[in-house]
Amino acid sequence: MKTTSRLFALFFLLTLSATAAEPENDLMQSAHRFDTSLTRAVSLSYLKYLPKGYEADTNREWPLILFLHGAGERGSDLKQVAVHGPPNLVSKHPREAKSETAADRESRLEAIRLLKDNFIVVSPQCPANDLWHAEDLEALLNDIEKNHRVDKKRIHLTGLSMGGFGTWDLGLKLPERFATLTPICGGINSIVTLLNRRHPTRGKRQQELPIWIFHGLKDTTVPPAESERAKALLEKLGNKKIKATWYPDAGHDSWTATYADPELYRWFLANPKQ
Repeated sequence: MKTTSRLFALFFLLTLSATAAEPENDLMQSAHRFDTSLTRAVSLSYLKYLPKGYEADTNREWPLILFLHGAGERGSDLKQVAVHGPPNLVSKHPREAKSETAADRESRLEAIRLLKDNFIVVSPQCPANDLWHAEDLEALLNDIEKNHRVDKKRIHLTGLSMGGFGTWDLGLKLPERFATLTPICGGINSIVTLLNRRHPTRGKRQQELPIWIFHGLKDTTVPPAESERAKALLEKLGNKKIKATWYPDAGHDSWTATYADPELYRWFLANPKQ
């Protein structure tokens, strides 16, 4: 019995000693850290247009339009990227709008002239069944800047539908990279603005960034409330350079009229990054 009592007492002391040696932890959990490096292959096909005069003047830097298409143009057929927007307007046979009046045609031709004379146009293609990823687009933009004479104060980001969502996402994550944002019939993830608000430089740039929103009020695919909410969020953050054009009779296709309007490209040219 004495031997058993001594063994029990010894066991009790050892247990007490071990317990006392452990750090006090109210969570009853031990802290650990996991560190590793992950890499992901990125492959984006894209259309590129170089403006008239690009090759002739090797010292000149040019404004850049980065255009993000919608969900219907995803895949591996680059011709689909040129169905809408700036890559369509600079193509050999740009599409005419339905029921185009003489004034509309004149306006569209002026938009095409401004595009062709003044801008590099880069239009990546999103892979099938995927979405736009800001980190992929940032890597592409870095490569374009490295290998072309891009005026870094005049990089304009725009996109339609899914590309409008992509424009909000990339533009608000990296507002310091862009002179303007033009999201068309898109929407915003509000957490992006809330996170960047706490960033010392991005939050300030979000307040200064010129943004022009376009949306059809009869859009049932992406409700105009998405753009209204985005505008309200940016205004709440202090942006006084955000504006919106609402098309009262347009459905989801608010991009045809927008990109055929020369005033958009004049706005681009008038808004270099400060």
